[in-house]
Amino acid sequence: MEGLTDAAGFLGGALAGYWLGLLLGLDIFHEGYGTASLLGIVLVGLGGGGGLQAARRWRAARKPQDAE
Repeated sequence: MEGLTDAAGFLGGALAGYWLGLLLGLDIFHEGYGTASLLGIVLVGLGGGGGLQAARRWRAARKPQDAE
């Protein structure tokens, strides 16, 4: 269950970062590695990491307090 929630959080966050980048005009699939493309890649990475951390916090909040 841990791996599944981590993967879902990472994927969801990465997609959110990608879509945010598209809204800001930062297409990661644009030809070459210009500033806009690199900033889009950074947004995808930050979104993926943030989604992973959110999934881990969600899982920790659902964990019973006495089970460690």
